[in-house]
Amino acid sequence: MLDPIFGGAVVYICEHNPEGALGVIINKPTDMTMSTLLERVDLDLEIQPLNLPMGDSQILFGGPVQAERGFVLHAPFGQFNSMLPVTDNVSLTTSRDVLEEVAAGRSPRRLLVALGCSGWSAGQLEEEIVRNGWLTVEADPAVIFDLPVAERFTAAIKLLGIDPFMLSGEAGHA
Repeated sequence: MLDPIFGGAVVYICEHNPEGALGVIINKPTDMTMSTLLERVDLDLEIQPLNLPMGDSQILFGGPVQAERGFVLHAPFGQFNSMLPVTDNVSLTTSRDVLEEVAAGRSPRRLLVALGCSGWSAGQLEEEIVRNGWLTVEADPAVIFDLPVAERFTAAIKLLGIDPFMLSGEAGHA
């Protein structure tokens, strides 16, 4: 995809229903770190930044929708005000209380924080998939949480059995 936002993006789809779809880009870092984000939302870290579940890693760009809002993908952990269980292994939380737990050092070990999300209206994502705008693969929590951000695209493509270095953006004749 040649789109400046979605080109090379790995999007984890969190919700898909007749009204549309919502996802979070999991491989586009911003220049903001977790400790900077917590500072900006007026939360004092009760632990050292290096003791955070993801260290003092970068916050990701989750997509162009609600870019000022935080979207937290995490392993199931407790109950938060605005939490959506996505699978048995992944939940999505958008409420501040999850960040309060992170600041207090009581958060899940697997955690990814993004600003913004990606959204599609009813039928839009399906139409883009039919036009070969997206490759789809069953999500692997290890790709979401355990791999360095720079390795997630290649790992997701490899889940399809494709070597991404063999892909070409040009058509040819045999």
